[in-house]
Amino acid sequence: MRRRFLRAPSGAPCTPPPWGSLVAIDLTTGVKRWDVPLGDPAVLRPELAGVSKTPLGLPSLGGTIVTASGITFVAGTFDRSIRAFDTTTGKELWRGSLPAGARATPMTYSVSGKQYVVVSVGGGDDWGKGDWVVAFALK
Repeated sequence: MRRRFLRAPSGAPCTPPPWGSLVAIDLTTGVKRWDVPLGDPAVLRPELAGVSKTPLGLPSLGGTIVTASGITFVAGTFDRSIRAFDTTTGKELWRGSLPAGARATPMTYSVSGKQYVVVSVGGGDDWGKGDWVVAFALK
């Protein structure tokens, strides 16, 4: 199977920005708690830096994982980053670099009391050539 995003001749998605968002919904009430643009296209195309007052975001092909400490991790954007958000507020707490874009949901595991977040990245095309599994230790 192959997935492709519908794009204009300029390469931009054919929808108005933001082109990708991370949204928190209260599953008890159905109320949207927060909505933040996800991804930075200027990393891939510097000419997009500052072209919009609205953060542009990027399409995403990965899901999220939420830790018991209330941190949401996501890495499914083209811009080759994994991000950590405060699950309650949507504030971005941390961003780590990846060797390619991730098309996967991060995973977590613990060894000898130390917790790790791991994500599979790469695959080719716009996501970057090659395949990796990248791990980050949580403090």
